[in-house]
Amino acid sequence: MQTYDKLLDQAFEKLPKKSEGSDRFQMPRANVQPAGARTVIINFTDIASTFRREPDHLQKFILKELATSGELQGGRLVVQGRFRPEVVDKKLELYAREYVLCPDCNKPDTKFVKDDRLLFIRCEACGSRHTIKKV
Repeated sequence: MQTYDKLLDQAFEKLPKKSEGSDRFQMPRANVQPAGARTVIINFTDIASTFRREPDHLQKFILKELATSGELQGGRLVVQGRFRPEVVDKKLELYAREYVLCPDCNKPDTKFVKDDRLLFIRCEACGSRHTIKKV
């Protein structure tokens, strides 16, 4: 008969190892290609689905932050002007901080809730609710 401590050690050995990254949310990186005087974000709808947000909302934010105009063509966002991938990635990180990640628990399990005329971000993980700025 084995002792309790040996059985416990055997059970811990059989458990799966923790993954390296403690975050299950990975910030998406933009696949940016220059096209003449324009910049094309190839994986734009994939980024929006990773954030669990409507592409129109993300598009408004990106265009406002880059101070330019653009349009959604299929799954790509075509933006007037030339922008480096680092600049676009910084804007995506800013969007995630303001409109995706919960201010209290920092988890991405959030959704937009409209109450009267105000728009809130509601966390499904911790239950907190915060007002957000309109884009």
